[in-house]
Amino acid sequence: MSYKRGGVFAYLTFSKEVQLKEPKTIMGVDLNFDNATCAIVDLNGNLTTIYPLPYRGLRRALHLKKLAERLQRGHPKGWKYQRWIRRARARWSRRAKSILMDSAHYLAKRLVKIAEEYEAYIAFENLKKVRENGNHDDELAWEVQLWCYRRVQEFAKYKALVKGLKTIPVNPRNTSRKSPNGKPLKFIDYKVVELGRVVTSRDAIASWNIALRGLKKLRREHVEEEERRMRGFGVTWSPDGLACEGVKTRPDARNPEAIKSSTTI
Repeated sequence: MSYKRGGVFAYLTFSKEVQLKEPKTIMGVDLNFDNATCAIVDLNGNLTTIYPLPYRGLRRALHLKKLAERLQRGHPKGWKYQRWIRRARARWSRRAKSILMDSAHYLAKRLVKIAEEYEAYIAFENLKKVRENGNHDDELAWEVQLWCYRRVQEFAKYKALVKGLKTIPVNPRNTSRKSPNGKPLKFIDYKVVELGRVVTSRDAIASWNIALRGLKKLRREHVEEEERRMRGFGVTWSPDGLACEGVKTRPDARNPEAIKSSTTI
């Protein structure tokens, strides 16, 4: 519970037991400034479909953030002491955050709905260290994008778990620069590439690679889990243990003396 802007806010938490479903496909998601591109591959690595999910929330929120920053820079010394500037800046910042939160929930909901339709686990880029590789020409835009991307991943993670699905973080390195099917990859411009004889976008290539990396990681996790399970069947040897009954010497049924001496012992 907290007190903000003259109101009392209560935060409620809940828990729910879910059973993870076995996936039939893997969905790779490449988050961008104005769209999220999805690629779905089956468990053999064959591409099923690719399509973009456009959204405008990030662009609108960034516009409001820049208005607030521009107003502050226009009054570098006195903005803290002028009420109208503080109010306008706070209003724009609150509006931008509200738009980002709504957009993140909306996009995460759509992603989980598609994943549920295809019975897919969702593979995302691991954003923990992606800031170091970002474009710092516009620091504010980069900070807003990262904030929104992380919210989308967090919201999609718990929304997917409720449906019995899970998310898989993968290495984001060179996802848009590597050919996903071994065919030659030629860059036409910043956004358009030619894969073999097919012209497509870098976002589609990135989402395809993300899906394949998610599938590879899922296979590796299954192998490691199976190895742990098999190691769990190890039995400690004991002379009197049931597991050792099969290695004890048995009397020869064709030799009555051996049976008699075994009984006597």
